[in-house]
Amino acid sequence: MTARSTARSPRLTVKAQLMSASEIERTLVRLAHEILEKNDGTAGLGFVGIRKRGVPLAERLAHIISRIEKSAVPVGALDVTPYRDDLTTQGPKPAAQKNEIGFSITDLNIILVDDVLYTGRTARAAMDALFQHGRPKRVQLCVFVDRGHRELPIEATFVGRQIQTMPQEFVKIQLKEVDSAEKVVLMEPQV
Repeated sequence: MTARSTARSPRLTVKAQLMSASEIERTLVRLAHEILEKNDGTAGLGFVGIRKRGVPLAERLAHIISRIEKSAVPVGALDVTPYRDDLTTQGPKPAAQKNEIGFSITDLNIILVDDVLYTGRTARAAMDALFQHGRPKRVQLCVFVDRGHRELPIEATFVGRQIQTMPQEFVKIQLKEVDSAEKVVLMEPQV
C-alpha cells in the first residue's frame, strides 16, 4: 500500500475482500509462466523484491519458477526509502533497511517485484536504488496489483490483477510472511 502524507493518516476500514489465498496462488503461478515465456526461461534472470511485500512475492515467484524449470533463480531485496521523493520532509526521515541483493545484477534480466503499483513513485525510486548495484541488461516491473492513478509514466511488464479504485481507496495485500494473513482487500477511510 502506498499512502504517504505529511498529516496523520486516516483510519482505514475494509470495504471488500478482492482476492483469497487460493486466488493469490493462482495469480502467482500465472505470473511465473508469463515471466518465463517473456524471458525464454531462467538463463540470465534475477528477481529483486521491493521491501516490504515485494520481497516475499519475488521469493514465491522464484520458487514457482524453480519448480517449473528445475533451475534456481536468485532473489534479492531492495529498500527504496532513501530514494523516495514523496515522503514527508517534516520530522525524522524513515530508517532505511539493508539492501540484500546478494548477487551481481550486471547484464541480467531483472524482474523488479512490488505489491501495488499506484502513482509510480515507488517504481521510480526502485530504479534509482537498483542502479546503485550495477547495470542490468533489462529491468521488467512485475506488480501484483495495478490500481491506476499514475503520476509518473511507469507501466508494469507483468500485472497480477488490475483493480480500478477511487483515489481515496487503498489496496492492501496481506501475505503470511509479513501479515500472518493471505488476502487482498480494498480499504477506504473511515467516516
